[in-house]
Amino acid sequence: MTSAHDRILNAVDRLFDDQVLFLERLVRFKSLRNEETGAQDFIEAALKERGFDVSRFRTDAAQIGRHPAFSPATVGYDESWNVVGRKPGASGGRSLAFNSHVDVVPAGSEYRWTSKPFEPRRDGDWLYGRGAGDMKAGLVASIFALDAIAQAGLFLLGDVQVQSVVEEEITGNGAATAFSLGFTADAVLSPEPTDEQLVRANAGVIKFRLETRGRPAHPREPESGQSAIDLMVRLIGHLRTLEGQWIAERKGKRWFEDLANPVALTIGTISGGDWIASIPSDCVAEGRIGFYPGEDPKARAAEVEAFLERIQTEDPAFAGERLVTLTWVGVMHAGYELAEGTAAEEALRSAHAATHAGANLSAYVMACYLDAAVFSVHGNIPSLVYGPISENIHGIDERVSLSSLKRVTKTLALFTADWCGVTERV
Repeated sequence: MTSAHDRILNAVDRLFDDQVLFLERLVRFKSLRNEETGAQDFIEAALKERGFDVSRFRTDAAQIGRHPAFSPATVGYDESWNVVGRKPGASGGRSLAFNSHVDVVPAGSEYRWTSKPFEPRRDGDWLYGRGAGDMKAGLVASIFALDAIAQAGLFLLGDVQVQSVVEEEITGNGAATAFSLGFTADAVLSPEPTDEQLVRANAGVIKFRLETRGRPAHPREPESGQSAIDLMVRLIGHLRTLEGQWIAERKGKRWFEDLANPVALTIGTISGGDWIASIPSDCVAEGRIGFYPGEDPKARAAEVEAFLERIQTEDPAFAGERLVTLTWVGVMHAGYELAEGTAAEEALRSAHAATHAGANLSAYVMACYLDAAVFSVHGNIPSLVYGPISENIHGIDERVSLSSLKRVTKTLALFTADWCGVTERV
């Protein structure tokens, strides 16, 4: 290991207490959808303090349906802010963009958490809090990896960006906006919580809203009504058949054929009825389903539409008037496969080995949406996804391993130094 690498690693160690405090401050921001402004203000100020040229821009609703990187959305974007910090290199090196999302999913039933979800808590090696793992730890790691390089007295030859985007958890339109505005680089690294592994491929995803309309009635004459909730349960059962058909397609898909369920039909929300003693008139459910890299998301969406049309024709429960409405409300994006053996991957492998006692970097599949897909699919940019060990993401008592976070920060710092190149002076 070179002396420059030693200086970088020592700088990560010196800065790590400050890094954890910074992460705790970021976790305290309840950065739910369209509530990310406070967190983005914090990141913007931190990047400006570090000498970055900062761009702040709203997620671009006007591009939906026009630019292929954008997905359907049903909310306004007046308060949907993205932040990108750019710092030019000393010249001659390769450029790099760290892409992270600051938005988080709801905490669910907060009473089930051991402590308040937006009040960070340390317990041994773990830092608890909603978003601590997914993915505020990774965002902070990218900032402090660059801090360590600077603390080591080194200057990057290539340009570097820190992207803090929103909408990853629902549409991907924050990253799509950054991409459409030209915030790209020779390589992108997204420090999602991957348990210190590299993501070799991710699934394409489409997200939907289903509505069923019943016939409300009094329980004294239930035969005169039809429950919208019962219709929704029946409809979801039919969709499980479609899920099974798509799962069966995994055979011959190199990275997906060994996964038990690479498409994962998930019904994430459901609500229906308006009175405890009435047969419910309406029911709404929202969910997602995945598909395989290389496939057109719009073609898969058309398959779902055709399937639902057929069900309403074949199942007598849906006969007569139109009882089902389908709306596309979130991510409608292709998956990607990371080509093996790229220079970016080799640089990450080398950095990982240096911080893991020579251990090889393992790779796996994430059968979910990742913002890295925007840059890979639409920009043909090597997009690496690699980050710390985390548990219970999207669940109760989400937490990130602090020892893992330190290793990842060191890996990101060494990777950046090798990929962009460094010099002692400018």
